[in-house]
Amino acid sequence: MESGDAFFEVLGDARPSLDGLIGRAGEASLSSMVLEDTGDTTLLEMMKVRWQVMRDSVRDGLEGDVPSAGGMVHRDGRRYHRYVSEGGGLLGPLPGKAAAYALAASECNACMGRVCAAPTAGACGVLPGVLLAMAEERSHSDGDIAAALVTAGLVGSVIAARASLSGAEGGCGAECGSAAAMGAAAVVELCRGTPVAAGHAAALALKSFLGLACDPVGGLVEVPCIKRNAIAAVHALSAADLALAGVVSAIPVDEVIDAMGAVGRSLPEEIRETGRGGVAASPTGKAIARRVHEGPAE
Repeated sequence: MESGDAFFEVLGDARPSLDGLIGRAGEASLSSMVLEDTGDTTLLEMMKVRWQVMRDSVRDGLEGDVPSAGGMVHRDGRRYHRYVSEGGGLLGPLPGKAAAYALAASECNACMGRVCAAPTAGACGVLPGVLLAMAEERSHSDGDIAAALVTAGLVGSVIAARASLSGAEGGCGAECGSAAAMGAAAVVELCRGTPVAAGHAAALALKSFLGLACDPVGGLVEVPCIKRNAIAAVHALSAADLALAGVVSAIPVDEVIDAMGAVGRSLPEEIRETGRGGVAASPTGKAIARRVHEGPAE
């Protein structure tokens, strides 16, 4: 069974309820519910494979020197990781590493490296950033991370079914916002929080991205996408921490997901991945696009 098939088996219908799944899980973790409902003994192993791809994408982003298609990658992941490792930074080791690793994985994607597109290639840095930082700073095992990825996948599958994961359909709230929601829920599970807390974390993360433009300069997933992944990774940790402390979302997670979908559909097409609005339409953004697509002036 493919991992996606397992989630669809749990979801059951075309408009699944994450609130309902949380209620069904009770005191068990969301990942345990998925594994019990499907009886799929291979799902955790598949998640371990995806986890290895995520770790490799961070490593390749930190160590690689392959240029990106648009020439807009400047190895900021490596730069920021060095800064954090040398004791710099306002955030501290855990969120600092999360931001550095999110940058690195996103830069790997921009340079045509292999990534795990969870939930999308444009938002591929958030989960690796959050989960690798958690693994290193909190000593989580590969098995722990694989289970957390099951929870993240369940959240992402519900968002995909009720709204969208596509920037072309829902702006960056559908991509980085969904990734932050998935990461926040995964972190709550890693910290032994309840499914209810995981739902609040996902809602807190997602609703803070409502209406965000998808505005890639030159139509490439480089600017502002790469740095946006770093911000979303730290955002996911903040949402998880709030939920673990008992802070709740006043709006239920299903309603937040529905709102994200509605807001995304209402966005002008100029800020839905067309490269014709937002920072892509700024004078500097247009100049970069001309350089990328036309080459340097003679």
